[in-house]
Amino acid sequence: MALKVGLIGCGNISGIYLKNSQRFSAFDIVACADVNEARAREVADSYGIEQMTTTDLLSSPKIDVILNLTVPHAHAEVILQAIEQKKHVYTEKPLSVSFEDGKRILEAAKLKNVYVGSAPDTFLGGSIQLAGSLLEQGIIGKPVGATAFMMSRGPESWHPNPEFFYQVGGGPMYDMGPYYITALVSLLGSVKRIAGSTKISFPTRMKTSEANYGETFKVDVPTHVSGMVDFASGATSTITTSFDVAASRTPFIEIYGEKGTISLPDPNHFNQPLLLKVHGEKEWNELKPAGDADDNLRGIGLADMVEAIQNESEARASGQLALHVLEVMHGIHQSSEQSRHYEMETTCVKPLLLKSKYINTEE
Repeated sequence: MALKVGLIGCGNISGIYLKNSQRFSAFDIVACADVNEARAREVADSYGIEQMTTTDLLSSPKIDVILNLTVPHAHAEVILQAIEQKKHVYTEKPLSVSFEDGKRILEAAKLKNVYVGSAPDTFLGGSIQLAGSLLEQGIIGKPVGATAFMMSRGPESWHPNPEFFYQVGGGPMYDMGPYYITALVSLLGSVKRIAGSTKISFPTRMKTSEANYGETFKVDVPTHVSGMVDFASGATSTITTSFDVAASRTPFIEIYGEKGTISLPDPNHFNQPLLLKVHGEKEWNELKPAGDADDNLRGIGLADMVEAIQNESEARASGQLALHVLEVMHGIHQSSEQSRHYEMETTCVKPLLLKSKYINTEE
């Protein structure tokens, strides 16, 4: 039986979750809430679901799971309120904007015996799942290293009000890092030690989108963030996320093994082709996952968590994984601020490969 989901936060990302609710039989979104009641009414009318206040939705006995799509600064508050009501929670990334709040969330969930899961669930798409299958088969041998790059000029060129990207809890690492770090951890396992270097390249930025062109605003967080990550498995990785780069030819993610290399596409997508080159071969081989390369499977992590709840098993896009990823981002910044290595407190289990009608990891 499908679990009933209540959605809080009716912004742009809510549309794909509501649309995909029809694809995944494990859950059914039945109600929504937003601080902007007019927006919630519009979403409710568009998708034929019930509009509720946030308070009523959180306490409703009809709701089994809260889907938290609020802004990052509200994540911890909403999640903790839901847990207090003994609701399971699946949240958009990041789990919270502070590592301490992330720990509080998992402690509270354990006390109330509820599940917490978190986006990004793009690592459950065909691209990263196929890469995981190649690693399990030993196609490139033991992984020795990896690289990850998210290089851009920042969102002020397209977003009319980009200030929040540059406030505490924002920046390129907290905004986009979860996609890259979650992919790496899902493939290489948990992280044990980090060295970081961060900087604010430009103390003020100018909006260049049409709506508010020419307005300037202050930058409060690092906008060029690099980390050296040591995995418990022995592999190492570098990761750089930046809002300061005009152009780049770096790969998105590459995994380097004893016998070959896997070059992965943008981890913000699900089923893009990947490249494989084994030592001694002259050319790269393009491997295409099953399904449409442009398909958006957002919600697959929620579906997997609901099935885990029903089966009393471990969810793949779990709170444990999300907290570990959050600590990696926290640790990179902390290492730079304190000019020393950061030793990880948390660990996590590498998620099992997912096999479903949407994902095919067979060669």
